[in-house]
Amino acid sequence: QSLYRQLGAYYVLKNNPDSVFYYMDLSSRVADSLSNASNMEILHETEARFETEKKDLLIQNQSLELSAKDKVNEAQSRLLWIGGLGLLIVCVLAVIAFVNYRKSQRAKREIEHQKVLGEVKQKEIIDSIDYAKRIQSAILPSAKLIKSHLPDSFVLYKPKDIVAGDFYWLEPIVSANGTTILFAACDCTGHGVPGALVSVICHNGLNRAVREFGLREPGRILDKTREIVISEFEKSEEDVKDGMDVAMCALNGNSLTYAGANNPLWIIRKGATEVEDYKATKQPIGKYHDPIPYVTHNITVQSGDTIYIFSDGYVDQFGGEHGKKFKASSLKTLLLSIQTESMDRQRQILSESFESWRSRAEQTDDVCVVGVRV
Repeated sequence: QSLYRQLGAYYVLKNNPDSVFYYMDLSSRVADSLSNASNMEILHETEARFETEKKDLLIQNQSLELSAKDKVNEAQSRLLWIGGLGLLIVCVLAVIAFVNYRKSQRAKREIEHQKVLGEVKQKEIIDSIDYAKRIQSAILPSAKLIKSHLPDSFVLYKPKDIVAGDFYWLEPIVSANGTTILFAACDCTGHGVPGALVSVICHNGLNRAVREFGLREPGRILDKTREIVISEFEKSEEDVKDGMDVAMCALNGNSLTYAGANNPLWIIRKGATEVEDYKATKQPIGKYHDPIPYVTHNITVQSGDTIYIFSDGYVDQFGGEHGKKFKASSLKTLLLSIQTESMDRQRQILSESFESWRSRAEQTDDVCVVGVRV
């Protein structure tokens, strides 16, 4: 293009218009051709760049599609894995639940079986204790025997359980001096079956002291009973410290003798406003570290006087508004307040008062109260 322009300029100087026109036309064509070539090159470059970008975009789209598919596949795999794990957990829990159900059913059947066995055993035990009660009742003096020798009297007897450690005892002794009525309220160690077993030994000791050894004085009877009880317990290889508290009286007309092992004698004279309290010897019928003979009290009573002996079950009963013991002072007050009542009515009042005081509380111990009006 530059050469054609120079040639055109040269022919201008030569004043040759035809040549000038010719070479200027060539220069213009070359410029057009160059321009077209440049445009085509740009076009080709643009097309090439477009194709490249198109390919890149396609590759990128394919990559994104692959990435999206991978993510979808990964999500699907994760969901499948979680679903499988969840199903596995459900299956494991179902197996555990089934095993536990089978175990619970077996345990339930075993419990029901044991319950039936327990009920059978309980019935057997209760039947045995009921039979023991019949035996224990058989050794107690009957109401008919008591009324025949102590017509104006009562016995309030409330075992804590079916059988009791408390018992009452009566033995009439006929002699040249008339009939002496020996009677006692006895409280053996414990209550229920253990107390009942001790009561059999102590009851036997009292009977032997009177019937076998011929003793009549309450103090000497208690001394001999202690010897018999200790002798019986010494047969055991174990050190048995069980025994009995007792209040014993011997009544012959207006003559009353009394001896006690921890349990006192109360007398309310006819028309009196206070209780005469005769103290017991402070030692039980049984092993004791420094035993002494039991003291016998000789007392004169008159017609209308009332004698009371008892175990500690009544006064030691918890109850009332504050859950405290009934106490001896309250029993004295109660007995003084019912002196105008008959002995049967006194027994009823004492029983009702005891239950009212106890209310919903559990009975603390066996109860035995003996009342005799001279």
